[in-house]
Amino acid sequence: MGAAGSSVLARFRLPTQSRPGWLGVAAVGLAAVALGAVAWRRARPGRRRRLQQVGTVAQLWIYPVKSCKGVPVSAAECTAMGLRSGHLRDRFWLVVNEEGNMVTARQEPRLVLISLTCDSDTLTLSAAYTKDLVLPIRTPTTNAVRQCRVHGLDVPGRDCGEAAAQWVTSFLKSQPYRLVHFEPQMCPRKSHQLKHVFRPSDEVAYSDVSPFLILSEASLADLNSRLQNKVKAANFRPNIVISGCGVYAEDSWDELLIGDVELKRVMACSRCILTTVDPDTGIMNRKEPLETLKSYRQCDPAEQKLYGKLPLFGQYFVLENPGTVKVGDPVYLLGQ
Repeated sequence: MGAAGSSVLARFRLPTQSRPGWLGVAAVGLAAVALGAVAWRRARPGRRRRLQQVGTVAQLWIYPVKSCKGVPVSAAECTAMGLRSGHLRDRFWLVVNEEGNMVTARQEPRLVLISLTCDSDTLTLSAAYTKDLVLPIRTPTTNAVRQCRVHGLDVPGRDCGEAAAQWVTSFLKSQPYRLVHFEPQMCPRKSHQLKHVFRPSDEVAYSDVSPFLILSEASLADLNSRLQNKVKAANFRPNIVISGCGVYAEDSWDELLIGDVELKRVMACSRCILTTVDPDTGIMNRKEPLETLKSYRQCDPAEQKLYGKLPLFGQYFVLENPGTVKVGDPVYLLGQ
């Protein structure tokens, strides 16, 4: 039987000496099954890796229109291009100017006051003191497809029509704007063209660079302990907020497992003046929390080529394995 067979028999407290015929056959059969199971576990490429729970999903956010109000959801599908819940997809709508350049809360802070919701067949734009605009969920294919410019890269978007353009323009009251929608058949932007640390296969529609931004409640609480005027997670527009972990624990999470979803960390998120827009009033103060973050969350000089001189807060992740995440799901760190 050999040494391996003997060790398996010993593990099951079956001696290797001569036994009655039926018991000998049973022992050999049991040893073969055990050896086969061990060999299969070692050979299969997807064998289970060590798991360590590091937190719990506290919040899930989808931002249908770039820079506009987020939608909290209790569950969402994790796709390669971000969170999805029904017709709501993360940053699949975009406000552009007449030249096709993206418009965000950096230029128009009051964008954060606009919300977009979907039901089975309609799309609704809403804002305070403004009549809701209801549009068909499927933009007519007769509408023009515009080439838009997002962080220096061209990306298409189907124009949502004159009513949407007039509604956004009327609310912002500064210059003519249009609303466009990214459709599944369109060609997305390559994250690798923006930051070399992403894989050539990583893609986004209108998100800055990554499909997932993760932030912990502990990190937000630590920042607020340094501020006179507290800020919300909405200032930083995360997709997944994690509770039950240490301060800035997310900085060291390389691979996460949430349900069946596997996410891989790529880089930290560098923070700009958009974080100084109050998500409740649409007023930009241009200072906090950015100035405080600069005092203790600046990147190392060696990393300034990647991040510039902006402070870091939250982490960008990409999808390794799709699935569904829910509020309350445990979050595990994947080990080798």
